[in-house]
Amino acid sequence: MEQFHGAITAIVTPFIDGKVDEQSFVDLIEFQIQNGIHGIVPCGTTGESATLGFDEHKRVIELAVQTVDGRIPVIAGTGANNTLEAIEFTESAKESGADAVLSVAPYYNKPSQEGIYQHFKTVVEAVDIPTFLYNVPGRTVVNIAPETVARLSELKNIIGIKEACGSLEQISDVIRMCPKDFILLSGDDFTSMPTVAVGGRGVISVVSNMHPKGMAEMIEAALKGDYARAKELHYKLFPLMKCMFGCPSPAPAKKGLELMGQIKSAEVRLPITPVDEPTLETLQAAMDQLQKN
Repeated sequence: MEQFHGAITAIVTPFIDGKVDEQSFVDLIEFQIQNGIHGIVPCGTTGESATLGFDEHKRVIELAVQTVDGRIPVIAGTGANNTLEAIEFTESAKESGADAVLSVAPYYNKPSQEGIYQHFKTVVEAVDIPTFLYNVPGRTVVNIAPETVARLSELKNIIGIKEACGSLEQISDVIRMCPKDFILLSGDDFTSMPTVAVGGRGVISVVSNMHPKGMAEMIEAALKGDYARAKELHYKLFPLMKCMFGCPSPAPAKKGLELMGQIKSAEVRLPITPVDEPTLETLQAAMDQLQKN
């Protein structure tokens, strides 16, 4: 599973007039590949999976796989808080040719650790495809405990986790408790470099939508142990990282991409709203500063 490492973009889903803008999506994937990104995640949180219809969700993954055409890994977002739904999305992603799937902890239901374990166990037993767990307690209200991750890591097909808990203590516990070949990817741009330092293999990134080259170079440097270069890039990108959550994601990333001319429209779906004026000013300033550097 050596292909799953480095900077992997949690890619936005462009919209225009309420519909998925397929051409902008294809163009954005090409921009990512041309700038050295190591993989993409369609239909993650940043891809507004929560407001995509079933058919749209499946089509976006299918289009991503077709466009990439084997050049980089595609890790399809297929999580749901309904286990049967998660199975359906995962089956569809496999049929489309995704290299792996990313399955988020069931949100809203607030399951126990045993419920979380049984949910993922049921999904991976139903569909034979490499699977990354996705722990993001700030959004799901449940935390996949390191002990539960370790139990799940023993199951066939569970090859890693996107860890967005924001705690290096928990990240270290997961790495310590799981097999050596278990792949931990940071789920936050801010923690990606230190996560690699303690044994992570990379990041599933938001900021790389706009700056795939910088994120790819930063993670490559960290993986090689060149922390002077990794730290330099971390601080160069840091203001832009902060902007990505100046208001609810992915509105800032989409606005940045629109300003760059990478997508036609920064349109988002309710309940996400477009960036406000202060966030726009901060975003523009961060983009200008990055261009000067």
